[in-house]
Amino acid sequence: MSNLQTTYTEAELLATDPIVEPLVVDGVRCHGGLDADGRYHSPRTRFRTPAIAAWQRHHLEQLGTELLDIPLETWPESYPNVAQAKFLIRAGVPGPVVTTLTRIGTVEGFGAMIRYANVPDRQRFFDEPIDGTALAHLDRGLFEAHARDEAGWEEEAGHKQMWFAARDVAFERPATEDETALMLERIGIGSGGGVPDPERVRAQMLEARLFDDIDFGLEMLAQRMINILLIEISAFHIFAWAEELLSDSELIAGDGEAAALVSCIRQDETPHVEYLKTALTEMRDRTFIGESGRRHAGAEVVGRLWERGLAESLGLRREQNIRATVREVEFALAGHPRRADVLEEFHVLGSIRPNADGAFGPVASY
Repeated sequence: MSNLQTTYTEAELLATDPIVEPLVVDGVRCHGGLDADGRYHSPRTRFRTPAIAAWQRHHLEQLGTELLDIPLETWPESYPNVAQAKFLIRAGVPGPVVTTLTRIGTVEGFGAMIRYANVPDRQRFFDEPIDGTALAHLDRGLFEAHARDEAGWEEEAGHKQMWFAARDVAFERPATEDETALMLERIGIGSGGGVPDPERVRAQMLEARLFDDIDFGLEMLAQRMINILLIEISAFHIFAWAEELLSDSELIAGDGEAAALVSCIRQDETPHVEYLKTALTEMRDRTFIGESGRRHAGAEVVGRLWERGLAESLGLRREQNIRATVREVEFALAGHPRRADVLEEFHVLGSIRPNADGAFGPVASY
């Protein structure tokens, strides 16, 4: 067995590599920074990245199982796709693309809620020890680092503000705060300034509880981690979409600066995916102790929660986002002299489109 360091302090997991120059985009002081060679260093990864690698290796050595994961290529493409987005911009209708970037940044900001997801004394819920695992460090730096990455910390901007900065560079400050609030309301997010109500989320999850004998707080924690992991995995399609779109200097302002900023965000997200995969795998490969004292196989508990999260992510949640995007395109085309033609070409360039009754089907079938 290798001699791995598997125990870290919160201060270590929140530590950032030394930098020589801050990352500033459109006047926004972003987190992380540049070293002497001009390479970007993500925030809070000085010890977090090696810690995650150590926990993954330790788990493989101890239990020999692979990490919980889903291949990125099985995920559907971003909607609208790059061709659709470029078409709208060329047609003089950039509004839906601006809204998409605004939605991404706003949802990223909600990631700060993860710092409130902790369940204390988690060892009591498992037969096997959890010392020296990612699971043991969730409330010892991992959740807090994730929250700060997404929503910012002190004078440094997080991903919410960084996506807004990329939007503002690419489209030359296309929206005021009031206009941003209105577009978010149109797509069902509200004013954009708030966060989901924890009590409302708890009530919804209590109603959807799968395991009567598993501590509710622990089940809610595992489900929330799964949902966030699936969002983070699907986001890599969004990063590819945004980098390709925003790097087109013929259509997009800023000489590629917005695309470069998105690549920094993508780098930041990697430890989020890896620690969540690791901690959920550690749960899956342990034995849960129920409230009655009965034992439950972690593979069953995590497996059922994973199946539900995946179904919601690829089903209802994706459909809601697509419908909101189509409504935003239709809103932007109101009064356009070629509205019908532009809307039709937009749909033809995609892989799916709405039919007469509003359901979505493959473009090739129309």
